Amino acid sequence: MAMSGGGLNEQSRRYFLSQCRMGLGALALSQLLGRDAVAGTNPLAMREPHASGKIKQVIFLFMAGGPSQLELFSDKPVLREMHGQAPPKSLLEGKRFAFLKGNEKLLGSKQKFARHGECGMEFSDLVPYHAQIADKAVWLRAMSTDVFNHGPAKLFLNTGFQVPGRASLGSWVTYALGSPSENLPGFVVLQSGPRGPRAGSTLWSSGYLPTSYQGVPFRNQGDPILALRNPPGYDAPAQREFFDAVRALNEQHLGKMADPEIETRINAYEMASRMQFSAPELTDLREETAETMRLYGAEPGKPSFATNCLLARRLVERGVRFVQLYHTDWDHHGGKGADLEDSLVQLCRETDQASAGLILDLERRGLLDETLVIWGGEFGRTPLGEERATIGRDHHVDGYTMWMAGGGLKRGYVHGETDDIGFGATEGKVQVRDLHATILHLLGLDHERLTYKFQGLDARLTGVEPAHVVGEILA
Repeated sequence: MAMSGGGLNEQSRRYFLSQCRMGLGALALSQLLGRDAVAGTNPLAMREPHASGKIKQVIFLFMAGGPSQLELFSDKPVLREMHGQAPPKSLLEGKRFAFLKGNEKLLGSKQKFARHGECGMEFSDLVPYHAQIADKAVWLRAMSTDVFNHGPAKLFLNTGFQVPGRASLGSWVTYALGSPSENLPGFVVLQSGPRGPRAGSTLWSSGYLPTSYQGVPFRNQGDPILALRNPPGYDAPAQREFFDAVRALNEQHLGKMADPEIETRINAYEMASRMQFSAPELTDLREETAETMRLYGAEPGKPSFATNCLLARRLVERGVRFVQLYHTDWDHHGGKGADLEDSLVQLCRETDQASAGLILDLERRGLLDETLVIWGGEFGRTPLGEERATIGRDHHVDGYTMWMAGGGLKRGYVHGETDDIGFGATEGKVQVRDLHATILHLLGLDHERLTYKFQGLDARLTGVEPAHVVGEILA
């Protein structure tokens, strides 16, 4: 199966073919209509992958802003010894940074580190709950990206490209596989923290793919979708009559224009109707035990990253294919609200327990073997100090840490290493494109075959530059 636009892309040709009076045009039209008859009624209908996948769904815990690997996951005694010294000039040659001016000094971490688990992964005292899952995850210690500014780097990690307009990872996955859930969107976005991530909704956009595959943001309190409830005096039969009338008009228009966006509109109305029942049940956490709430660190009725992690588990339980959480703000340049002391400590308190709790909860429910959990940000932080009101760290594109856990992966495996001061990878480098290729592989998808016709090209998530499945981390 070479997913290259599929039935949805080819529906837009129906109008042209319907105007043909030649036998070839009529024959082609009948073949297209026959092929799209089933899948065309529901863009999220289940589809087979290229090969047998190890996982069925994905939860991406996106730490927006760029967490500091040097404060959390990567102990560098030599960097502490060299604290306050100028870095070797050879290290900076040809390198670009967002804000560093060239006169900065090396900055050793103040955090205390220890090794945990049989794998011996290093964790600082800021992430004690992560230490509990040391032997349940793959720790990618030598990640690398192409981009050092937030918006473009977030786009690159989400869409494989640095500018808006491309399809996001969640959109590609739901486009390729559909979604088992009939009563919830296939791709759901949850947000927490003081503000939304830079680049906003372009991070979960479907880009050139039909909009049926874009991420649907859920609110973190009250109804997950605005206007989900009927207004007073408007009952279910009246609503059904309205939906049926609008659907008939849309289907009439679809038959003439064959525009897949009309089909998206039809399905959006139907999904909204079903969500009037499924969404309130999803967000009602009263059925969760007190022990489960404590596992995540979630508090009843309080919006938080912890609550969103619990909702992510409930979403995949209900068949949602891709769930993405964004938590801000990990951008610790220094200064009030962006320091490596109080601000970083607070962020770790907000995310550490819930991230680990999600893995433990999925595992005990038998869901971890069929789910992939990803944790990380758009880049890491420099081993150089950045002078603002307090000393922080600038953006760094090499040698940062992400982790993954779930089906098809080794457990308790540390992949990659960086040099003595954490400036760059010395082994096991994983580029963002490699990460994308590996995620798709775990879902049974070949990143070179998963394409979509766009502007005359076979567009794909991993682009045209080399991308490789990271075989060393596979079980």
